[in-house]
Amino acid sequence: MVGISLTDFSKQIHQLMPDVLKGFVRLQSNEVCKGQITLPQLFVLESLDKEGPEKMTALALAMRVTTAAMTGIVQRLVCQGYAKRDYDNKDRRVIIIGLTSKGLNLLKRINEQRKQVINKVFSQMSDDDRMDYLRIMTKVNEIVKKEVNK
Repeated sequence: MVGISLTDFSKQIHQLMPDVLKGFVRLQSNEVCKGQITLPQLFVLESLDKEGPEKMTALALAMRVTTAAMTGIVQRLVCQGYAKRDYDNKDRRVIIIGLTSKGLNLLKRINEQRKQVINKVFSQMSDDDRMDYLRIMTKVNEIVKKEVNK
């Protein structure tokens, strides 16, 4: 692959990435893969786990969706018992969304399965290949974050 053009590289990545992502998903057996929660719902749960309880408007902004769309996502999470709604003591119009213990347990199960799949796949690669992959993914992640925050 020495000397590959950016156009050819893009085409190959465009073809590979969906297959790789689908493959990782198929190797898992969690609630996302069973269709019990959606990827946007999972992203909300992960955000709440990382950032702590958040205002509905902040979640919508972070996910780049309308507050109406976020209301629907959160409503399903609340109905399933994965998230809870609280009201700001200073302003009852402000809704704060938090994780429940059931939501936290779901995330723990999903993350454990992800780790197992990653171990299964990457155990079949050399240390050097794993380090190269990690170095490149770290760089890609930094560039994507920078572009998103422009």
